[in-house]
Amino acid sequence: MTTPQISLYNTLTRTKERFVPIDAANVRMYACGPTVYDFAHIGNGRMAIVFDLLFRLLRQVYGTDHVTYVRNITDVDDKINARALRDHPDLPLNEAIRKVTEGTAAQYQKDVKALGCLEPTVQPRATDNIAEMQALIGALVQRGHAYAAAGEVLFSVGSMPDYGKLSGRNLEDNLAGARIAVDAHKQNPADFVLWKQSADNEPGWDSPWGRGRPGWHIECSAMSERYLGQLFDIHGGGLDLIFPHHENEIAQSRCAHGTHAMANVWMHNGFLQVEGQKMSKSLGNFYTIAQLLETGDFGGRKWPGDVLRLGMLMTHYREPIDFTVKRLEEAETRLRDWQRAAQGVDIAETDAPDDSVVRELADDLSFHRASVALDVIAKKANRDDGQAAKRCLAASLRFLGFGLDTLLATESDSAEPPHLAAAIADRLAALNAKQFAEADRIRNELAEQGIALMDYKDEAGNRQTRWEAKR
Repeated sequence: MTTPQISLYNTLTRTKERFVPIDAANVRMYACGPTVYDFAHIGNGRMAIVFDLLFRLLRQVYGTDHVTYVRNITDVDDKINARALRDHPDLPLNEAIRKVTEGTAAQYQKDVKALGCLEPTVQPRATDNIAEMQALIGALVQRGHAYAAAGEVLFSVGSMPDYGKLSGRNLEDNLAGARIAVDAHKQNPADFVLWKQSADNEPGWDSPWGRGRPGWHIECSAMSERYLGQLFDIHGGGLDLIFPHHENEIAQSRCAHGTHAMANVWMHNGFLQVEGQKMSKSLGNFYTIAQLLETGDFGGRKWPGDVLRLGMLMTHYREPIDFTVKRLEEAETRLRDWQRAAQGVDIAETDAPDDSVVRELADDLSFHRASVALDVIAKKANRDDGQAAKRCLAASLRFLGFGLDTLLATESDSAEPPHLAAAIADRLAALNAKQFAEADRIRNELAEQGIALMDYKDEAGNRQTRWEAKR
């Protein structure tokens, strides 16, 4: 297999660039994970899928043992505190918080696994990295980039001349409309919190600035440094994280270490809407991954994780996505076609995906072009008796994170409707006799019973028919 050159769109430079790792023997990537106050929604699922796909590509190009992927879990946050008080008012707060975060974190792991995501190399929890956060804050104070005021430690944005480079927002933009009266203790209204005081009924840790807890942004700066170093290759997340979260991460990390960058490449996936509308609880179109997998709340049925994965990837990761039932139905049909074409082969760990699939994906994760390459391989697998094409297709599907028999297993478990084989045989006879009206009548009759027919030609050119139960 030839080694493709990876190109990635860098939000920091607004250009697609050739990817050159700092150290090809240890390619390092960080993606912002969930704040575990509630079950993850499908927007969270899109981010997990996108950066899992990148993780898989990097492993394929540089080697499984030469890529480090860190995806954090935020388990200290004011939303978590509020959820703990709401759901477990009779428990001590620390115990209530632990009950909330353990349950939601476990559900997240279950959800993303169902979506075909590999387990990251490291999944650090914020609460296990408090000492690292305090050390980073201390370095910022010592270097004159942070100060203590009114029980808080704040980052001084005015101390960083090029603050706002990632988002394109200058300091004047950030000051516009700032609530100076509310934040009178700040030297600059745009300054943000690194450490804040904790009340007696809030989680807290002892620190040089008093008992308190970290701000959101400092958490990722500390965890990425601990596991990836002061400068690493790729930092990813959703488009909504560019400002203020990622902008502030850059400010903290660069100013604490005196480095020119925190990560060389910044990648962001686009927004998600549902059936043409912004997803929100008030509109009744807010869906968690678990709901899609386990209930009939969306489209009246459960959706396999592989179908959800493909439905997400059918739109380029940087583009906005309209998540619809129709999209998932299209994804299901296409995935089933690929799985059928790859059916009947056993693949080994050493079997590699097709060069064309990897090459297309290497161009800024162009899954659309990679899927066209899959279609070409699937046609060859259906046309030929050669096991090579089937093995190549199966290995390519595995590389992209899809199971090889998820939908086919479901299909084979379905009870065959009475007289189906005879009806299909009668219809084929009608087609071969060019009695098309009779063939259409049989098709329509089966469709009313919830059976869809799909015609194809076998390797000898003979007309054949497959069936599937409509869902």
